[in-house]
Amino acid sequence: QVQLVESGGGLVQAGGSLRLSCAASGSIFSINVMGWYRQAPGKQRELIAAITRGGSTNYEDSVKGRFTISRVNTKNMVYLQMNSLKPEDTAVYYCNAVGLLERVDWGQGTQVTVSS
Repeated sequence: QVQLVESGGGLVQAGGSLRLSCAASGSIFSINVMGWYRQAPGKQRELIAAITRGGSTNYEDSVKGRFTISRVNTKNMVYLQMNSLKPEDTAVYYCNAVGLLERVDWGQGTQVTVSS
């Protein structure tokens, strides 16, 4: 089974940028839609960005225009470029397949903390 490792999180001031990476231990080419999720303290995990195998993207309204998801199938990598960060973006960020049947075990995620 594919394993996912997220990285790139950290502490950043409001208005700053971070680039998250998701490395898969196996091929993600067969996974139709990959997504980035986040879970803030006391809240449920939510899908915030998704990308199809062909590169079509979709975003949750709160991150639209600020975040950009991308994937490199040949390198088994998925990225999330986050700009204009806000304190409300503070959360643990995860990547995984969007389709339930393609979902693999969740990784440990990467913490993003945005200070005001």
